[in-house]
Amino acid sequence: MGLADLSFAAPWVLVALLALPVLWWLLRLMPPAPKRQIFPAIRLLFGLRPPEETPYRTPWWLLLLRLVIAALIIVALAHPLEDARKALAGDGPLLLVVDNGWAAAAHWNEQEATLADRLRQAEREGRMAALIATAPGADGAKPQIQGPMPAAEARQALGRVEPQPWPTDRKATLAALDKAPFAEASVFWASDGIADPDGADKQLGERLAKFGSLTVIAAPDSARALLQRPPENNSEAMTLHLLRPAAGPARTVELMASDRQGQLVARQPATFEAGATEANPQIKLPVELRNRIATISVANEASAGSTFLVDAQWRRRPVGLVAGADTGREETLLSELYYLRRALGPGTDLREGTIPSLIQGGLSMLAMVDIGRLTAEETDALQHWVENGGLLLRFAGPRLAENTDDTLLPVRLRSGGRTLGGALTWEQPAQIAPFAPTSPFAGLTVPDDVRVFRQVLAEPELSLGDKTWARLTDGTPLVTAARSGRGWLVLVHTSANADWSNLALSGLFVQMLQKILALSEGVAGSEANGTLPPYRTLDGFGRLGAPAPLATAAGPEVFDKGLIGPDHPPGFYGSEATQRALNLGTGLIGWQAIQAWPEGVTVESTSVGATFDFKPWLLAAALALFLIDLVISLALRGLLPGRAAVAGALLLLALAGGLAATPAQAKDNDDNALGDTQQTRLAYVSSGDDEIDRASKAGLLGLSLVLRQRTAIDVGEPVAINPARDELAFFPLIYWPISNGEVAMSDTALRRVNDYLKNGGLILFDTRDGGASGFANFNRVARGIDITRLIQVPQDHVLTKAFYLLQQFPGRWASGTLWVEEGQGRSNDGVSSVVVGSNDWAAAWAVDESGQPLYATVPGGQRQREMAYRFGVNIVMYALTGNYKSDQVHVPAILERLGQ
Repeated sequence: MGLADLSFAAPWVLVALLALPVLWWLLRLMPPAPKRQIFPAIRLLFGLRPPEETPYRTPWWLLLLRLVIAALIIVALAHPLEDARKALAGDGPLLLVVDNGWAAAAHWNEQEATLADRLRQAEREGRMAALIATAPGADGAKPQIQGPMPAAEARQALGRVEPQPWPTDRKATLAALDKAPFAEASVFWASDGIADPDGADKQLGERLAKFGSLTVIAAPDSARALLQRPPENNSEAMTLHLLRPAAGPARTVELMASDRQGQLVARQPATFEAGATEANPQIKLPVELRNRIATISVANEASAGSTFLVDAQWRRRPVGLVAGADTGREETLLSELYYLRRALGPGTDLREGTIPSLIQGGLSMLAMVDIGRLTAEETDALQHWVENGGLLLRFAGPRLAENTDDTLLPVRLRSGGRTLGGALTWEQPAQIAPFAPTSPFAGLTVPDDVRVFRQVLAEPELSLGDKTWARLTDGTPLVTAARSGRGWLVLVHTSANADWSNLALSGLFVQMLQKILALSEGVAGSEANGTLPPYRTLDGFGRLGAPAPLATAAGPEVFDKGLIGPDHPPGFYGSEATQRALNLGTGLIGWQAIQAWPEGVTVESTSVGATFDFKPWLLAAALALFLIDLVISLALRGLLPGRAAVAGALLLLALAGGLAATPAQAKDNDDNALGDTQQTRLAYVSSGDDEIDRASKAGLLGLSLVLRQRTAIDVGEPVAINPARDELAFFPLIYWPISNGEVAMSDTALRRVNDYLKNGGLILFDTRDGGASGFANFNRVARGIDITRLIQVPQDHVLTKAFYLLQQFPGRWASGTLWVEEGQGRSNDGVSSVVVGSNDWAAAWAVDESGQPLYATVPGGQRQREMAYRFGVNIVMYALTGNYKSDQVHVPAILERLGQ
């Protein structure tokens, strides 16, 4: 820092420094008070010593100390400031141009603080200020100049400016600047750095430069990311499309997917490769869990553009089923719809009925099984539905084989069918050939035992190869498809049951149907295709709330083109039952950073030029020196011995230095041990993985809350432990999450764990994988632990009745098996010391600071979470009371109590 960077908010106070010589002269003429000495008459004759002479003048070093104190106070009252910025240029007012569109929200606080510093500088220089926000207001008002006004009033006006959930209107800003009541100004443009497709950003920069000095306060490009195109939700994963405004170094952001209640469903990192502006991360979750997602946002980038709303049109996949005839065998394995129901049931909304009723109710896909002839009304309705985005999936059969003039087919059919492997044929049943790379089924494995006995044949044509998605080994088409408007016509050339092939009996049948369904469009219901009123809308920071005051109903064109503005802010439109999402990214075209600024423009970052205030530090230094002066004065007057004076001065110096320190050390081991013995606490083993440890802590916090609400146990805050270092005996229950990278324990840790188990402790090992493959990880970690044989929890085990009556023990997942250590007679009172499972109980128990669940429970939802809590209560009770509930001595009393 140089002297050029130093300024004073009250420079006139520095005049008081001229009084320092006078103060020096006065202090020299006023010696310290004389030393008081007791002089009793009785001691007159007993070696009275001559009295010490009082010094005539104050010591020079004490005078210098007091002058330094006075100088520090004077300079502090002058309010010195260190500011790397130069003085404001020109003679006109300070003009602040603020981009407050959606793109400014991610770095709003930094830019607002930088502009407030500029206004304080203008206030110190006695300059007027003016302000203009470039985005339309929530009331629909176009950008207008506020001011000129005093800089203090401009700071208040700046505090009322907020980011809006729509883009800036720089054309309207240019029109407002043409009416400015001043011709010269010192201009600061807080730009969001986003270019306008029509070049309005360049025009605005050139216009602002005409006022005189122009400084652009540019936001870093790395602070923004945009969810633009809708995600692609297929049978395996959800693919997201994330953009950033400019290419740069590699950068990783985190995406948060939440449901309608705001509960977190998934976290997914997304990495922009070096030099790339787009990232396409995938969220791989079961379809049922993905269908719960309502909001996807970029963590730590709160804006309307980094938030994508997912509506029912994208999320739901209603499927209609229609069979050719009622054969009376719908519930048998020979039913025409039986295998379709089983294959499409999970993750879809199956509906059955007539063709008109199904179409009117809204469908993603309509599966028609062996439909021979359609009426003209049905044909027209289906044709219109497919052209508007529907997917019609048809299966062959005897009726379709005789109807070759059907227009709702992707290819023309030959009359009759083809039988393979029958008594009167020369050919054997055919196999399915490997799928071509261009087929939607590419990547699927064809089982060797799948055979096709009969099929309908397509008439040869030039485009047949392009329309074929699957073939038999002899080259004949098995699945053909063609576009019709926005929709698809798909034909499976064999039956949907086992009459013509055994394809429906294989897992390949399910995979193929999922691939086809993924090509369909979701629906929000027929009422969502019209004009919808605003239900909940986003603000500039991407927060959902009540509809904006000016928000009006939106029609299909608004949703299709993404026409965002004060009258149509992004958000959900419709009602509680049916909603359609309007997202900001839909209408943003050519989104990129401003490449160059006008010539002669100064560009600053929001992190440069922050003002540093010396006043509090100077006053603190003056106070410390004053305390030292006080100790010295007391010593000179004889009120403190010499050594005490030195010690006091050193102590005061240490205290003064400690005022600026911020100690952040944790309690030592003794304090921790004392706290652990004063209150019952649950513990979890730290895995070294931050995500797992956060879930473990949040899970035990949630379980502790339930224990305090439902039982008499007063449980303290959970503790993270390391078996190799920490004492385990303080904790009745230890939750041990097992990660894939966890290694075997050291000898010290094994010794501590075995001692803990021998002395009555209980460890819950959780592989967290729902029973998939984590038991090998448990065996690796638990190698060396003195555990007897593990058995599945018997129906009469105390865990099933320690507090609640349970027979299932779900967590976040419900498919895993719970294992317990087999009881060893009278050893440890027969209590199992080890419980092993895989249902990820901590995630099911986990809550945030407001007590809301952090992770979804699959597939049982809230009922499954309640059962997980009950299991948690039971295992804590089991750890605290052992086999009390199995003691037969108490059975008569319990039965008598139940009888009453």
